[in-house]
Amino acid sequence: MRKVLVPFDGSKSATHALQYAIKLAKQRGNLSIHVVHAHEEPLIYGEIEVYVSNEKMAELQRKHSNGLLAAAEKLLRKAAVTYTKEITVGHIADAIAQRADELHCDCIVMGTRGMTAIVNLVMGSVATKVVHLANVPVTLVK
Repeated sequence: MRKVLVPFDGSKSATHALQYAIKLAKQRGNLSIHVVHAHEEPLIYGEIEVYVSNEKMAELQRKHSNGLLAAAEKLLRKAAVTYTKEITVGHIADAIAQRADELHCDCIVMGTRGMTAIVNLVMGSVATKVVHLANVPVTLVK
């Protein structure tokens, strides 16, 4: 195993998944971690369109995503493991599975539940979709 993709949304579950991937990287020595924050395209409609442009919304989303990735980077730097990071926009589960393919990742390690209340009702809907879409093994971490 050479590369693991870890989706990261700042949730406790995603943090546990990242910690698990770091543990794997330390055990294997030559394993790199690719952290990705995937989010949907921001929807702007109704009266808010008058006050917030698409460009402004994209900037706000980028800042938010970078803030989440900064928390992941702090853990990765402290562990001194090799990593890369990125932000993707689109259908979250599709983007995660697609990036794992494009980057030739050996597996995906992800949390079972994300940040949203709806996702927390059952095993994360994103996690479920990634399991079905991915062409590589998916390890789910609570």
